[in-house]
Amino acid sequence: MTKEISIIGVPMDLGQTRRGVDMGPSAIRYARLSERLEKLGYTVYDEGDIRVGLRERATADTETNLKNLSAVAEGNDKLSQKINEITSLGRFPLVLGGDHSIAIGTLAGVAKRSENLGVIWYDAHGDLNTAETSPSGNIHGMPLAVSLGMGHPVLTNIGGYTPKIKPENIVIIGARSLDEGERELIKEKGIKVYTMHEIDRMGMTAVMEETITYLKERTDGVHLSLDLDGLDPEDAPGVGTPVVGGISYRESHLAMEMLSEANIVTSAEFVEINPILDEHNKTARVAVALISSLLGDTLL
Repeated sequence: MTKEISIIGVPMDLGQTRRGVDMGPSAIRYARLSERLEKLGYTVYDEGDIRVGLRERATADTETNLKNLSAVAEGNDKLSQKINEITSLGRFPLVLGGDHSIAIGTLAGVAKRSENLGVIWYDAHGDLNTAETSPSGNIHGMPLAVSLGMGHPVLTNIGGYTPKIKPENIVIIGARSLDEGERELIKEKGIKVYTMHEIDRMGMTAVMEETITYLKERTDGVHLSLDLDGLDPEDAPGVGTPVVGGISYRESHLAMEMLSEANIVTSAEFVEINPILDEHNKTARVAVALISSLLGDTLL
């Protein structure tokens, strides 16, 4: 892994309807992210925040019922361009959200320089909805589908190409809340999923060993997209869509440590931290701890 990291904040809260997640990047920075990474020997470049348009309320596109479609697309297009700049310099892009709709722009940027990008989607949700299957019209529930080339063309064509990833190169870890349309798509596309049932039954060590082996065999780099609601709300309370019965803090550290040892992650994003719903910035501090483990921090 390169020893140069670029941090990009994306204060996007337009992919859903609950305000506050736009303050996630500031909360993570306040939890001393840069200092932690510099102590690990990295040269850290904080690129600031992508400028995202402000909205007083969610507005649905009259034809598709997608909320804030043009604003979400605009923010993701800017993010995609910024990631292109960073990867051209050989730096590791570390994106801070913001809601999970920002993964559309992240993947559009990082997949451009990969022939066969792998994706680990660490999340309570599948984020595989489209306008036709989404119960809400919230785009933060659609970024994985969009990156597969499914959805509104304004979103699927961000970065100037589609699709960004292949279904056989995806591993979802921690799923415990899937809509019916997402279940059908997972089966249709053969997407590899470790639900909480598998994690409980197999243990996180086996889940990560299988994930790493699976992705090493078929990809030339792996993007980690970690939604803090993948963790149990007891450990990460400051998220907009908490789902009880999630991955523990310690299991998540183990997962990050194993990814660090495998040295397969080439980009990452940490999303959906809502400081308004948090307890003394606990969730942001958890995010910083997990980022540190991913990037090589160890006890000894």
